[in-house]
Amino acid sequence: MILLNNSQKLLVLYKSLARSIPVSLKEMTDDMDSYTNIYRIFSKEPQKSQDVLKNCEIINWKQRLRIQGLQESLGEEKRAAAFSNSVKVEHSRAGLFITENFLKLHASNKSKLGSWAETGQPDDEFERKTPNFNYAQLDISYSGLVNDNWKQGKNERSLRYIKRCIEVLPAACVLGPEGTPISWITMDPSCEVGMGYCMEKYRKKGNMAQLLVRHQKYLCQKNIPFYVSVLEDNKDSRRSVGLAGYFEAPCEWHQWTCYPQNLVPF
Repeated sequence: MILLNNSQKLLVLYKSLARSIPVSLKEMTDDMDSYTNIYRIFSKEPQKSQDVLKNCEIINWKQRLRIQGLQESLGEEKRAAAFSNSVKVEHSRAGLFITENFLKLHASNKSKLGSWAETGQPDDEFERKTPNFNYAQLDISYSGLVNDNWKQGKNERSLRYIKRCIEVLPAACVLGPEGTPISWITMDPSCEVGMGYCMEKYRKKGNMAQLLVRHQKYLCQKNIPFYVSVLEDNKDSRRSVGLAGYFEAPCEWHQWTCYPQNLVPF
């Protein structure tokens, strides 16, 4: 370890580190875009997280934002920091679901998205049983369809966010007899599989569970970590992830939605 005690050298280090800030943070330029303004916090020493939360150079409390994590104990620190910055907070909790395949992923192996065609199809059982339905990559042209059926969406900012997710992250769907998606799932930058939806006439027939299984196989082939969060009262989604081989982890998934008092909550 090299100790830097020269102000000029520290400035050089600061500029060097600034260039390495993830693109996701550099995109946080729209104060109203809580889809992009997301922070994920995991701490071995929760009592020290207050210092991080109070640092305005780390968290921009002037923006509408979301903070996500697995430790409910961090909630009090978040509320205290939000209060000191005149920010309102809404908290939600959900079950965190993972699979045995997720636990077998090798952290040392580099994840590789690759093209959809490179992986081939994990199996053809679904197509054999339902010949008029096909598993496929979700095309970006269906971003509007996803946005219109996403509870947290239905606006221009969510549409822009969905387009980015579909464009750069694995997203899958089942195409119905008409050649259009009847169910679909996407992935967000934290590797959460979400925005899942199935058209009403095709529900409770195992379509979503089959889609989750096939998508899970693709992610495992590419060594891409993944998880699902489901609200306590969403019984249909809990049933689907259960049928797809997911089990609920001991910890919960938490989200704190924060917005300055001068910005109206969505």
